[in-house]
Amino acid sequence: MASAGASAWLAWLADTPLSRAMRGDPWLYPLVEIVHIFGFAVLVGSVVLFDLRVLGFARSLPVGMLARHLLRWAVAALLLIVPAGLLLFSAHPGELARNPAFQLKLALIAAAGLNALAFHVFPYRSVARWERETPAPSAARMHALLSILLWLGVITCGRLLAYL
Repeated sequence: MASAGASAWLAWLADTPLSRAMRGDPWLYPLVEIVHIFGFAVLVGSVVLFDLRVLGFARSLPVGMLARHLLRWAVAALLLIVPAGLLLFSAHPGELARNPAFQLKLALIAAAGLNALAFHVFPYRSVARWERETPAPSAARMHALLSILLWLGVITCGRLLAYL
C-alpha cells in the first residue's frame, strides 16, 4: 500500500497539465509510446548483441571495440527511453504504481543495471585477455546470460502492463 505522501504525489501528478494532455490527446500517448518502444528496441538490441559476443558468438569481433560502438547506441536510446517512460507514467501514475508488472519491470531494470555495473567492475577489467579468440571467463558469460534474461523479463513485464 502506498503511503499517504506517495498517494498525494501520484494524485498531484495525475492532475498536471502534461498528464491530462497525455490522457486527452488522441495522438500524444501513442506517439510517446512509439518513441519509448523504439528506444527500448535499440537499447536491448545493443545490450543483447554485446552479451552474445561475450557468450562466444562472433569471436573475431574485438570485445572492447564492440562495447565502445554499442555503448553510444545504448546511451542514445536511454535519452529516448527515460523521458518517454516518465511521460507514459505521468498519464496513469496511480494505476501504474499499483500494477505488479510495472513494479517488477522497475525491479528488473534496476537488477539489469546492477548486473551491468558488476560486469564492468569485475570481469570486464580483464577484457584484454579475452578480447578476440579466447573465450570470456565464466563470470563474464554468467553476467551476459543474466543480462539477456533480465532484459527479456523487462520486455515481458512491459507487455503485461496492459493486462494486469
